[in-house]
Amino acid sequence: MSGHSKWNNIQGRKNAQDSKRGKIFQKISREIYMAVKKGGPDPNMNPSLRMVMDKAKSSNMPNENIDRAIKKGSSTAESENYDEVTYEGYGPNGVAVLVHSLTDNINRTGTNVRVAFNKNGGAIGEKGSVSYMFERKGYIAIEREGLDVDEDTMLMSVLEAGGEEMEASEEAFEIYTDPSDFPEVRDFLESEGYILAKAEVTMIPQTMVELPEDKQGIFEQMLDKLEDDDDVSEVFHNAE
Repeated sequence: MSGHSKWNNIQGRKNAQDSKRGKIFQKISREIYMAVKKGGPDPNMNPSLRMVMDKAKSSNMPNENIDRAIKKGSSTAESENYDEVTYEGYGPNGVAVLVHSLTDNINRTGTNVRVAFNKNGGAIGEKGSVSYMFERKGYIAIEREGLDVDEDTMLMSVLEAGGEEMEASEEAFEIYTDPSDFPEVRDFLESEGYILAKAEVTMIPQTMVELPEDKQGIFEQMLDKLEDDDDVSEVFHNAE
């Protein structure tokens, strides 16, 4: 992770994500619904629901949307069901891409994902072809603008919270944790008064691939196509 800023990729995709805010809320609502169906409506007793609610908060999803999804998941009259499916493949210049989906029609989703790869300089790979290049980690970002805290002080807070690693840039402090420690680290930092710009359990690439300028446009098209799909919940890649 050292030397790689996930925050740069987050900010780089921010405008594209902002334009799809309604679609993002719809996808998160589906994740909340399934989390409630599997583990109940109380986030204190359902870690999966708490993590999805953190994701919703980081995406500025309105509380009323979250409450509506929880209520829907709690209703015995609701019988929707979704399968979690992960697709692996390569983008332009050998960039590794992981696609997580929540779908009620695997054939439809598989076809759409394959087309997004094939028409934008990529190709679907076999199971396990790229997943080994990523590691599941808790990730927290705290923006430094207006924050009167130096790196040493922040590092002490991170270590006291139980975080594994911190990377600092001019824009943000980025904190990585073991997934099992993520809730405690998040809660500790919030109790210390820090505003978390991003807090999630995610997939972190272990090695990065530099994407030439002439390949960046078509790769952005691939990401847009994948993120536009209603069944795709998350897309991870190792493009620098």
